[in-house]
Amino acid sequence: MLRLFPLLLFFVMSFNASAAVSETQQSALPVLVEQLPTTKLNKMAPLIEQIAATSTPQVRAILQPLMDGDLYYLKSSKRVVSVYKNEQKQYQLTDVLTAEALPAVKKSAIKKVRTNNRLRGQIRDLLANLDLTSADTEIRIAALKQLLDNPNQTGLTAVNKLIKSEKDDDARELMSVILLIEQLEAGSTAEKLSAAKQLSNRLEPTVKNALVKQLDSLASNAQADPETKELKSVLSNAIDSIEQQASVFSLAENLFFGLSLGSVLLLAAIGLAITFGVMGVINMAHGEMMMLGAYTTYVIQQTFPNLIEYSLLMAVPAAFLVSGFVGVLIERGVIRFLKGRPLETLLATFGISLILQQLVRSVFSPLNRQVEAPQWMSGSLEINPILSLTYNRLYIILFALMVFFSLLMILKNSSLGLHVRAVSQNRDMARALSVKSSWVDAITFGLGSGIAGVAGVALSQLTNVGPNLGQAYIIDSFLVVVFGGVGNLWGTLVAAMTMGTFNKILEPSMGPVLANIIVLVSLVLFIQKRPKGLFPQKGRSAE
Repeated sequence: MLRLFPLLLFFVMSFNASAAVSETQQSALPVLVEQLPTTKLNKMAPLIEQIAATSTPQVRAILQPLMDGDLYYLKSSKRVVSVYKNEQKQYQLTDVLTAEALPAVKKSAIKKVRTNNRLRGQIRDLLANLDLTSADTEIRIAALKQLLDNPNQTGLTAVNKLIKSEKDDDARELMSVILLIEQLEAGSTAEKLSAAKQLSNRLEPTVKNALVKQLDSLASNAQADPETKELKSVLSNAIDSIEQQASVFSLAENLFFGLSLGSVLLLAAIGLAITFGVMGVINMAHGEMMMLGAYTTYVIQQTFPNLIEYSLLMAVPAAFLVSGFVGVLIERGVIRFLKGRPLETLLATFGISLILQQLVRSVFSPLNRQVEAPQWMSGSLEINPILSLTYNRLYIILFALMVFFSLLMILKNSSLGLHVRAVSQNRDMARALSVKSSWVDAITFGLGSGIAGVAGVALSQLTNVGPNLGQAYIIDSFLVVVFGGVGNLWGTLVAAMTMGTFNKILEPSMGPVLANIIVLVSLVLFIQKRPKGLFPQKGRSAE
């Protein structure tokens, strides 16, 4: 028992000492904050350092408003407060030390604590250093990324202390990279060799910049010792390795963008493939069906501003019904009287497209409208530091495939699909078997227009909604249908993904205009060899 007494006494003394240090820091902070209103700008940096060094919970509540320009003090009492303007255009105050809400005042009663760009940069680094000890892993990783881009000695010292106790693998890897870059810049030749070898598989842009900078500094040294020559070789190999990996991931990113563009083309063309394949109608108003779907999304968000997270889920069936209903009206009112006259049908639908565009301009104005993205479609999935997949494009790819397979199931396993396939293969025989081809045409045209409306919902997440939205995709939609084979859904899928991917792979090296020209010329040459497309339609009507 006597042996345990000294140990117990040591713990009690340590606890009291730490408590005393904490109390000292707590008592020092108010004194430092009181100096903010009277300290000159050229002497503000050491004061900010002292405030951050207290490491108290109130430090962020002081430094963040100071960096954002929202830290003021009351002229009457010199009390330091954070400020925001309320709806009555008065200034709402919060005490930075006690977090006590104070009565709102006019601007004449307060004065801003002065700062400048240099101090804001210093504060940003100090806040990042504070975040290094946060319990939230994401906050720590964000702070480490900021430190990686803008290193400072305080942060490097903190990382050196924290790396052994860090439990998260990603955070520990970032800490290791930060220390290796510091070793590469300030270490001995042997340490630089070791750091360069370990950094050869890292893809952060800061790593490559540090390696290139180090290699450039050695390039002027013509008469180098063997270790320096070896360092040059290791640096060159590391840079080459990083560039090779970057080129692979760049190709993967272009493929992803190609699949995203292909999904948009698929949604735009799949409805056209049905109407063109069944009815032989060249519908120049198909792009305006997409436009109506996009505007339906906009109207739903304006009608239900508090349901933005669910607006797209509401917009999909609504856009399908609106565009589908307009499509049925067009077929019943115009197209059924022009059967067998493709030129007149083309001109009529072109005129309808102009009418719909002008109608939208009259109702919503010619200006583009912004459709908000729900929170679950914002952001990106980060694969590595140079490759990230945006959620909106990822969801559009999945949505396009879902629409495609749903339509395929309808056409394969329903009576409507049976009638549609019968009419598309042999209209006269279908009519002889009591299939009402005129109503099949109307429903098919409405179905194709409804799917175009659904495509407009997807497009509203990629571009602004305007009267000319559909014009950008109508030509590409026809190209997809002809390339894949008229009336063949699988052909439409393959053609859309091929065109989108081919286009995006060519764009980085040739530019978007030349890439489009090459794709168009390639399609013309292909159609000359295979006029019926990749998957030609079967049946007597196709002969």
